[in-house]
Amino acid sequence: MSTIVFSEPKMLEHRTGLHHAESPARLEAVLRAMDGLDVEHRTASAPASFEAIARVHDPKYVAAIRALRGQSLHLDADTPIGPGSIEAADLAAGVGMAAVDAVMRGECRSAFAAVRPPGHHAERAQAMGFCVFNNIAIAAEHARLTHGAERILIVDWDVHHGNGTQHIFYGRRDVLFFDVHQAPFYPGTGALAEHGKGAGEGYTINVPVPPGLGDGDYRLALDEVLVPIADAFTPDLVLVSAGFDAHRDDPLGEERVSDDGFAALAGIVQRIAQQHCQGKLVMLLEGGYDLRALGQSAKNCVDVLTGATAPTPGHASPTGERVVQAVRAAARPYWRV
Repeated sequence: MSTIVFSEPKMLEHRTGLHHAESPARLEAVLRAMDGLDVEHRTASAPASFEAIARVHDPKYVAAIRALRGQSLHLDADTPIGPGSIEAADLAAGVGMAAVDAVMRGECRSAFAAVRPPGHHAERAQAMGFCVFNNIAIAAEHARLTHGAERILIVDWDVHHGNGTQHIFYGRRDVLFFDVHQAPFYPGTGALAEHGKGAGEGYTINVPVPPGLGDGDYRLALDEVLVPIADAFTPDLVLVSAGFDAHRDDPLGEERVSDDGFAALAGIVQRIAQQHCQGKLVMLLEGGYDLRALGQSAKNCVDVLTGATAPTPGHASPTGERVVQAVRAAARPYWRV
């Protein structure tokens, strides 16, 4: 079955200011890079409902954000909004839900949701880090409550830790959250010892990596930690917070992943989905701030989803091997790794 790329032009109306990194040019770069791919491009113009967003966010927070429609201000130091931003945030969540609908209904095997503003930093009652609503958390709850998905795997390879996604699902075992991210770095969460609480203990797996790691290191983390855990978890759906700011050309991150490195990561999560849930996989765009690297890396991921052979990165560095050993040791009380 095919792969569908979902987006919505009205998300370009989220205007963040002349020099802000999270600009409309990011979405334009992703869609332009995918123009030559033999995939269906589908506009998903239905915004997420209040009820769908309030499944993961405090209803008072959702109401307060919705009341800002048409205004220009800062939600926090990093998150400006303009007159079109609240509609864009509603649509970003809605596009993610539409991608989940298509995959769960069998209209396609996999999907890429090209959305903005991004979402993985948005907490239950707080916007932060360019994010207003947590798109991937909303998509996960939609898959669970609308389509009956009982076990959802969320993989986050953005260079920044997905603090909002982690906190929303921290006490639950129906969503397994795996996050590889630069550390120490913004937002300061995602330590090795953060592994969930209560019923969710062991269902958060953090891989904090120092600056300067590349394709082989990231590949090792997914192959040696994520894959065996996913084999035990057996997800019904795989969701990916696909940030591309761990790219070696990105101005905000300090990692060394290449265009092909992201394609290799896409190949790993695709194999997990094929092994456990008939290939059901949805990628949602998060960060990535070098326009060429962002567009090419996203295109390479979709190429793999449509059948291209994923590249095989070289060996991990000694530092990467030590990181993976530490993560395996931390996960061993909960999983066979």
